[in-house]
Amino acid sequence: MSSKIKRNVLKSMIIGVLAYMGALGVPQPAQAEYADIVINNYADAAGMRPAVFPHWFHRIRFRCKVCHTDLGFAFKAGGNKITMAKIIDGKFCGACHNGEISWSVENCAMCHSGIPGQPTHFHGSTVQRLIAPAYKPLQTKDTTK
Repeated sequence: MSSKIKRNVLKSMIIGVLAYMGALGVPQPAQAEYADIVINNYADAAGMRPAVFPHWFHRIRFRCKVCHTDLGFAFKAGGNKITMAKIIDGKFCGACHNGEISWSVENCAMCHSGIPGQPTHFHGSTVQRLIAPAYKPLQTKDTTK
């Protein structure tokens, strides 16, 4: 892919994200959407909002192996000890969010848009809906007395 096409794709993605964030890029309170991952291993303790990772957005563009094999993300919410220092070092999210492939980390609100106090979890995951409820035996009246 030519560098001109890459720049145009990147520009389109940035414009889309800014439009999503609201007029003039002003951070808006956000909730996790379907199949997003709320990451709050360290955010609350650092006085930041939890990060919201739009899994669906990345999944429609990349195969699972890109992140889960090549970048080392565990197949479990909270399975990695992701810190801003690691991201800035080019690990995890920082492998792509480096200012060249995608936006870099200077705009905190782009990722840290979750509701404070939310634990690390999948939000609205289909898997959560497929898990059968706990077995509860039927209670019958004891008629032997």
